[in-house]
Amino acid sequence: MKETPSNNGATTIADLRGISKTYFKPDGSPLVKALREVDLRIDAGQYIAIMGASGSGKSTLMNILGCLDRPTAGTYHLDGEDVSSLEDEALSSIRGRKIGFVFQAFNLITELTIVENVEVPLFYQAMPRRDRRERAIDHLQRVGLGDRLTHRPNELSGGQQQRVAIARALATEPAVIMADEPTGNLDTVTGAEVLQLISDLHDRGMTILMVTHDDRIAKRCERIVRLRDGEIESDLLH
Repeated sequence: MKETPSNNGATTIADLRGISKTYFKPDGSPLVKALREVDLRIDAGQYIAIMGASGSGKSTLMNILGCLDRPTAGTYHLDGEDVSSLEDEALSSIRGRKIGFVFQAFNLITELTIVENVEVPLFYQAMPRRDRRERAIDHLQRVGLGDRLTHRPNELSGGQQQRVAIARALATEPAVIMADEPTGNLDTVTGAEVLQLISDLHDRGMTILMVTHDDRIAKRCERIVRLRDGEIESDLLH
């Protein structure tokens, strides 16, 4: 049974209405309908798991939510702004300001120290060097790596690298954190530590979306959205 949670007056961070995404063949004919008229509202401070089998549309949904792709049809308001049909440059700007990404593969730059890695998104926002260094250090301290600032990623464990990635995602003070299988490359104990860190961020008011295939991880979330064949099969408070 599908149950769309009410917002109880909360600020809406993401609002998708009638979102469809079709991929086309070179000749212009439809190849696959990845999403079919999806309606989804995400409120400030929610911790949401996005689940579904391979081919269900969850990756496409996250790409649209993360402003990495555009819908074929429908509207998407992110933090009050319609981003459905923005050009690449404007969409990139919104993405850089409003969304923090945490990936399974960490995606750190090996040649840079970890404090320099956290500074990267701030550099692209033209933040003055001193200010971005102070903010990067602050967020690394928050994830427990204040004593490793000059280390490079290959000098850290997998769990520490993911903490750096989380600090980098937080550096721009985004409206939402989007995590794609953030513990997929970690052992069970280290993965649990990273999940606890993410839960702590939620407890401090951060809005978090997490793609996962693991029911045990999803149970940490307060809301679980399941997709099937490009449609929302269920949307339940946990």
